[in-house]
Amino acid sequence: MSYKGQPVPTTTHKTQRAKVSDGKSVRVTVPENTTVAAQSFYLLDGFFGVAMQSAVTGAGETEEIILNIEQAEYETDQISTSQAFAVGTPVYFNDSTKKLTETAGADPDANRLVGRVTASKDANNVIWFILGPQV
Repeated sequence: MSYKGQPVPTTTHKTQRAKVSDGKSVRVTVPENTTVAAQSFYLLDGFFGVAMQSAVTGAGETEEIILNIEQAEYETDQISTSQAFAVGTPVYFNDSTKKLTETAGADPDANRLVGRVTASKDANNVIWFILGPQV
């Protein structure tokens, strides 16, 4: 905003765009014949994150839910228990098993890179990981 005596001329432009959200969650569609449990990880509409509510859809039905995609550290037991998950290991999401894995897929959509382990797998098969950016 300009003021009297400002050393450099300034032009103010009015914009009609508005921020919609902080981008920490998105509204996604649960496809037909799918069960989603709240507080579990899912890959829906190209976004990976934590479902904030449960949903069950039947044949020919869809439903919208909120998916938390915030870049943060998460704790989960939704993992392939046969793997080590050492600190620093890249974490992938296997969409067919709905579990996190250390295995990258030949097809990037088969096992999507979603983060990196920050606390190794413990005796209860629980890890901590940092969720990477949505790209």
